[in-house]
Amino acid sequence: MADPNETTSRKYSIQRFPAVAGKDDSDAYGRCATWVQAVSHGFHQQRRDDEYLAKTLAAYQTDKRELTGVYVNGTVPEHSLGANVPVATYATMRKALNIGFGRQLESNLVTAVTVRGTHRRQGILRGMITADLEGAKDDGLAMAALTASEGSIYGRFGFGVATFERSIKVDTGPRFRMKGQPEGTVEVADPSVLLELAPRVFERVQRLSPGSVDRQEYYRLVASGSIGHDGKPDTSVRCALHYDLSGALDGYVSYRFKGWDHKPYTMEIVDFVAATNAAYLDLWRFMGSIDLIDDVTWAEAPVDDPLAWALEDPRCIEASEVRDMLWLRILDTPAALQARRFASAGRLVLEVTDSLSLAGGTWVLESDGGAAAVVTEAPGQSADLTMDVADLASIYLGAVSPVTLAAAGRIREKTAGAAFLAQQLFAVERPAHCLTHF
Repeated sequence: MADPNETTSRKYSIQRFPAVAGKDDSDAYGRCATWVQAVSHGFHQQRRDDEYLAKTLAAYQTDKRELTGVYVNGTVPEHSLGANVPVATYATMRKALNIGFGRQLESNLVTAVTVRGTHRRQGILRGMITADLEGAKDDGLAMAALTASEGSIYGRFGFGVATFERSIKVDTGPRFRMKGQPEGTVEVADPSVLLELAPRVFERVQRLSPGSVDRQEYYRLVASGSIGHDGKPDTSVRCALHYDLSGALDGYVSYRFKGWDHKPYTMEIVDFVAATNAAYLDLWRFMGSIDLIDDVTWAEAPVDDPLAWALEDPRCIEASEVRDMLWLRILDTPAALQARRFASAGRLVLEVTDSLSLAGGTWVLESDGGAAAVVTEAPGQSADLTMDVADLASIYLGAVSPVTLAAAGRIREKTAGAAFLAQQLFAVERPAHCLTHF
């Protein structure tokens, strides 16, 4: 792996450093604060004040984020941003990914990727990504992941879409009626309780949900209203908790009113985490019962949503187009395959290509439908399926069918029926969905 702290060219140098929250080392804190300001600039956000910087860096330190900045060597033109302001940013943290049937795979999460418009087409992005992916593989990780602000960038680096989401608007007027009966109770609570409770509930969801990524510190702060987008407490946040029939907490929803000047009157879901089917439906019953509200909106709803089938009139839901959410990048193909449990018995010879030379090769995957699969190298053997590493990432959690990718010309089926067999093998126990943006 290339040293991330060495000079990469006469024009640029790369520095990698841990997130620092305390101001005991003022130079380290200042470098991190300047890095955060550069990220905000890259995503067209407002300049951050001291309160925002302090809270954000404290959360980053808790998550053990590693920050990378690309800096111009030497002097910069007079009046332009200083040489201490990175022209590109990149960050990583290590979190668990649920890969089906409760199995967790430690993964390298990539976030805060920006390149200043005046420094594009210099190979900066490729340099940051390739160095980081090589380093993660050297550390023994088999998977990297990200959520993309643009859909056209990351495929060329071997990332493939692995989960989807959609935004929904639910009409909670007279048409909103749900089938069945409540199987627990919902109680309103002070949102501050979510500072403690949100991680506890999410831990159960993480164990149960294929495609779920363990959350960063920021989520409990946002869910509880402790921090808003401006870094200050969001006093508009409210929350409700769900208890099962035994009285155990198994879900919550936090939400905010969009204001009396916003018509129709709307509640916006901030965070919705339910560890059981009953908790999910009962919390929706609660949201649909709030007085004076016409609509409830949620920006992170699952595509395969039980709510549509629980409503007497599914047309109460108005949904956006489905959009990509979690992207995966396999770093070690045999390790990633061996980590999974496969849903059925079968044998496939997979040929995987990789333009970055991290995870390419030919392997035999043999599963008896039990707890473990055998993956062996098969150089020279005739492949049943040939695919790019990005396409393997897309079928890895069962969210995209190999049959669909074969029809699209992305997977080449060399043995009749192999794509359908792969669809059966890579199926997971419930639809893959990720509630964690990063």
